[in-house]
Amino acid sequence: MSEIADARQTLGRAADVEQQVRARSGWYARYLWVFAAWQLVLVPAGLLLHGRNATIAVSLTNVLMVMGLSAYVARQRVVRRGFGVKHGIVMASWGVVYGLALALGNTAFTDSPAFAAVAAAACALPLVTGAWLERRQVA
Repeated sequence: MSEIADARQTLGRAADVEQQVRARSGWYARYLWVFAAWQLVLVPAGLLLHGRNATIAVSLTNVLMVMGLSAYVARQRVVRRGFGVKHGIVMASWGVVYGLALALGNTAFTDSPAFAAVAAAACALPLVTGAWLERRQVA
């Protein structure tokens, strides 16, 4: 009988750990939502503001945002299986869209507020998609 009781106890602890992981793994979706919202400020600022001081200000605020998000990530205790691959795909997708937006915005659509708005939404899209998929997987 004690073997059965031990097995039940072990399965109960495993279920508790799984529930804690699910409850605490929503941080990645929040991280992506904040980073997506930041794109709505960063991209237009990077495309519409010109000059050395504007470049320094945009770069410095972006570094501060990334440092803040990195500090938030470092405090999280739970990382689900497959996180590295998912994060790599989301960030690579964002990087490609961001690079294209900056390249097009600085060459073909210089000083275009309409393009800056569309580019900001396009840069936020991979992050929003990642957050939505993460929220669905956690629930």
